[in-house]
Amino acid sequence: MRIVRHHEYGPPGVLRTEESELPAVGPRDVLVRSAAIGVDHADVQRRGGTFPLGATPLPYCPSTDVAGTVVRVGAEVEDVTPGTRVVVWKAPNAYADHVAAPADRVLPLPPGIDFAEATLLGGPGRVAVNLLRTARLAAGETVLVHAGAGAVGHLAVQAARALGAGRVIATAGSAAKLDFVRALGVDEAVDYSLPDWPERVAAATGGGGVDIALNGIGGKRLLDDVRLLAPYGRLVSFGGSGGDAEHPDIPVLDLLGMRQVMGFSMPVVLRHRPEQAEQAVRDLVRMVTDGSVRPVVHARIPLAEAARAHELLEQRRSLGRVVLVP
Repeated sequence: MRIVRHHEYGPPGVLRTEESELPAVGPRDVLVRSAAIGVDHADVQRRGGTFPLGATPLPYCPSTDVAGTVVRVGAEVEDVTPGTRVVVWKAPNAYADHVAAPADRVLPLPPGIDFAEATLLGGPGRVAVNLLRTARLAAGETVLVHAGAGAVGHLAVQAARALGAGRVIATAGSAAKLDFVRALGVDEAVDYSLPDWPERVAAATGGGGVDIALNGIGGKRLLDDVRLLAPYGRLVSFGGSGGDAEHPDIPVLDLLGMRQVMGFSMPVVLRHRPEQAEQAVRDLVRMVTDGSVRPVVHARIPLAEAARAHELLEQRRSLGRVVLVP
């Protein structure tokens, strides 16, 4: 089978398409023939040697979401059968024709969802809904979502509405992305490249502030978000895909308005509150099935052209998710 790896850090061109044996299938694993593979910013950071959690051992093939068809199951797997259409959350060695992954990372696909869209039910969708659950979204509240045109962001703005948000504000960094989030039904789209973007967000709330801010960007925008929070508002930080090299400290005085700042980690949720994580997945599948959330695929790129997919993400031109197609 084909597999895409990089043996050094560097630009997208370091990605190589190679031949490999089919992955081994353990007793609790499933083997999936890949039909669509999600591409994440973490893949780009690891390839470039800028991943925030440290250097990635080489050679490396990204671990990401894969949708496809089960072709083999391990001896101890009982609830997944060959021929089932599935999405695998964070499959190891995912840029490949076939992937092997633990059966507990597999979600059978409901009818009507194609494989490329299904990759968004893995990491991005799971994160989007769990962010809103972590923030304790209540009916009628105002939600601010940064990078609203991204893989997580475009699902979060739709899920916020479906879960009862009264007003949804999204930020984005280009005219095309602002138009995209408006088409998703946000109440206000704000260009975060403008120096007065916080004032524009504040004006969109009528001066009352936002109840929830979802921030996967980091940098100074974290501090700006704290100051945009209403009393008892909640900021959930879940990454630093485009922030400053060093996040600023959040002064204690800015938290005296009963504002709360929370970090988010999907592995921690899965470890300590697995029932919350799984309920979020069920909620997401229901929202996609009833049409209240629409996963958007920006581009479907051949597996052998993985470098082009990475270039799209580096240039921040994607709307929704970019997928590789074997």
